[in-house]
Amino acid sequence: MPGENMIVQDIKKELRENVDDQYRQSIQRFFKEEIKLLGVKTPVFRKITQKYFSAIQDRPKQEIFSLCEKLLESGFMEELGVAFDWAFRLRDKFEKKDFAILESWLKKHVTNWGVCDNLCCRALGYFIYKFPEYFPKVKKWAVSKNRWVRRASAVVLIYSLEKKISLAPVFEIADILLLDKDDMVQKGYGWMLKVASNYEPNKVFEYVMRHKREMPRTALRYAIEKLSPDLKKQAMAKEWEN
Repeated sequence: MPGENMIVQDIKKELRENVDDQYRQSIQRFFKEEIKLLGVKTPVFRKITQKYFSAIQDRPKQEIFSLCEKLLESGFMEELGVAFDWAFRLRDKFEKKDFAILESWLKKHVTNWGVCDNLCCRALGYFIYKFPEYFPKVKKWAVSKNRWVRRASAVVLIYSLEKKISLAPVFEIADILLLDKDDMVQKGYGWMLKVASNYEPNKVFEYVMRHKREMPRTALRYAIEKLSPDLKKQAMAKEWEN
C-alpha cells in the first residue's frame, strides 16, 4: 500500500524521540521476564497513537491491519500497543473472519502479561463479546502450551463480564485452568473471577468454596479480593492444602 512503510517509520521515529530511560527502568520492575520497551510515557503514547490513527482511519480495515502487522514485527511494547489500539478503534467494523488475524497476534506476538492484557481486554475481548460463538476457540486456548495463550483464555472474557454476560463461560475456563502451575495464568483466571464477583459475588464465592482445597493460593486471593470481609474470611478459613 502506498506510504505504508513511511507511516510505520514515522511512528517508530516519533516514539523513539519521546523515550524516557528512567520511566523504562521503572516499568521493567513489574515484569519477571526481560521486556522490549522503549520507555514512552502513557500520555505521550496516547497522543502519538491518536495522531497517526486520525491520519489513516478512513483507509480500508485490511489496510490498517496490514499497518498493524508491520508494527508488530519489532516486538517493542509501544509498537504492539499502537497496533492493538488501532485494532480496538476498528471494533465496530469487526467481522467473523477477523478472528484469525487477532488470534495470530496473540499466538505470535504476546510475550508478557502487559501485552496479553492489552490485546485481550480491548480488541480481542470485544471480538469475543460481539461473537460469543467463538468461545469454543477460547476454550482451546486454555490448554495451550503457551502460558500467555492460557492466560488469554481467562482475561479475554473480562470485556464481556463488564457487559454482564452469563457467568457460565467464566466457570468453564476456571475449571480448565484451576490447577495450572503457572503463576501468571493463576493471576489471570483469579482476576477474571474477581471481575465476575462485582456482578455475582455469591456465585463466585460458591465456586471458590467448592474448589478452595485445590485452587492455588494466588488464584484464590485474586478471586476473593472484591468480596465482602465476611465472605473473604470464610474463603480463607481452613488450612490451605495443595
